[in-house]
Amino acid sequence: MIEIINLSKSFGGLKVLDELNLSVRKGETMVVIGRSGCGKSVLLKHIIGLLKPDSGQVIIEDEKNIAVLNEESLNKLRMKMSMLFQGSALFDSMTVGENVGFLLTEHTKLSEAESAGKVKTSLELVGLHGIENLKPSEISGGMQKRVGLARAICSPSLAIVLYDEPTTGLDPIMADAINDLIIHLHDKLQITSIAVTHDMVSAYKIADRIAMLYKGKIIEVGTPDEIKRSSNKVVQQFIHGEAVGPITEGEEIKRNFL
Repeated sequence: MIEIINLSKSFGGLKVLDELNLSVRKGETMVVIGRSGCGKSVLLKHIIGLLKPDSGQVIIEDEKNIAVLNEESLNKLRMKMSMLFQGSALFDSMTVGENVGFLLTEHTKLSEAESAGKVKTSLELVGLHGIENLKPSEISGGMQKRVGLARAICSPSLAIVLYDEPTTGLDPIMADAINDLIIHLHDKLQITSIAVTHDMVSAYKIADRIAMLYKGKIIEVGTPDEIKRSSNKVVQQFIHGEAVGPITEGEEIKRNFL
C-alpha cells in the first residue's frame, strides 16, 4: 500500500530523515516508534503530502509518487487518506458536527442530509452520541481526541489513516480506550494504518508491525514480539526507557523545532 524509498529531509541544515526506507502492507497497522524530535511526525507529513522531500519517493498504491503530484492529483489521492493530528486540530469556531463533516462539505457533492448521516455514523463509531451541536471547547480532551478520530474516518473512500501520537496527553484509561478505538476502526473499516508514538504500551497493543526510527533511518522492523526480543541495543534501550547516548545540540534543536 505504501512504499517509502530513500526519503531524505533537512531543516536549516539539520538532517531529520536520512534515506529512510519503509514498506507498509495493505490492511496492516504499522507503528513507528522513536524518541521525541526524531522525525516521526515529519515522516507522516511526507506520506500525506504536507511536506515535500529533499530527495526520495513516497509511493501510494504502487503507482502514485506523492512527491511529484500536482495539487489537483494530490487532493484526489488525499480523499483516500486522513490524519489524526497530535492535538486533534479541531476548528474552535465550528461545532463538532461541522468539524467531523468538514471534508464532506468542502470536497464532495453530498446533500446536507447525507453529510449529516455520515457525521452521525462516524461519531457513533467512536462512541459519541448527540454532541454534534457542541463546540470543541465544551467537551473534554478525551472527547476531542475521539472527535478527531471521527473526522479522520468520515470519508466516502477512506483507505489509509495516519495517527500522530494518538495517546499523547491522555490518562492511562483514556489512552487505552483510544487504542481500543484504533483497533476497532481498523477491523471495522478494513483500512491501512500508520501510527507514530513513543508510547510502547500503545505500540504493542495496536501494531501488526513496529518500525524503529533512529537518526533519520528505520533501523529495525518486526512484529511486537520480534521487537521485544530484538538484539539491537538501540531498540532495547528505547523500549525499556533507557538513555540512548547523550542528547546532542542538533537533536535538541530538532526537538524544539519539530
